[in-house]
Amino acid sequence: MRRIPVFATLIVLAAVALMIALGFWQLRRLHEKEALLAHYAAAQRNPVSVEWTSRGVGEDLLYRRAHLTCTSVAERSSIAGQNAAGRSGVAQTAKCTLPGGGTALVVLGWSLQPNAGDWQGGQVTGVIAPGPRLVAVPALGGLEANGLPDPSDLPNNHLSYAGQWFFFAATALVIYGLALRRRGQGR
Repeated sequence: MRRIPVFATLIVLAAVALMIALGFWQLRRLHEKEALLAHYAAAQRNPVSVEWTSRGVGEDLLYRRAHLTCTSVAERSSIAGQNAAGRSGVAQTAKCTLPGGGTALVVLGWSLQPNAGDWQGGQVTGVIAPGPRLVAVPALGGLEANGLPDPSDLPNNHLSYAGQWFFFAATALVIYGLALRRRGQGR
């Protein structure tokens, strides 16, 4: 019977330990993500509107109702989006200049055509979406209503990622065990 190769065994065991650590890290991320999603869901239910100031808004305010004053539209663009009924089309956006400086991206509304709608600024109410951007409610500039951001749309795949890392670790051990067995048989 041949000796077990020390260096190769240490490398495999280090790799397996790393994969197991990554699996446990994903489990910790699972709990963090669940807490974050619960925070976002509570923010979504909060009826109090926050002010979007020249300093912007933090991630802790995502999915809250908000309002801002757009003193002027610095830039208009279109991005892929869905309307309130879930139909795909184009979300019309405006980069707004805020009182006191700073800018905010406002999703004005939805249409089938790019660069639709006519809006030159003013008061905006809506929901803070990731980006951050303010999705106008109601839609502005004669556009249709956008679909509202929903924290339940955010993926929480950490449990499956943890399972993958544990599976990779087990697979590495099985393959290495088979390699050692074959080596011991002299093949």
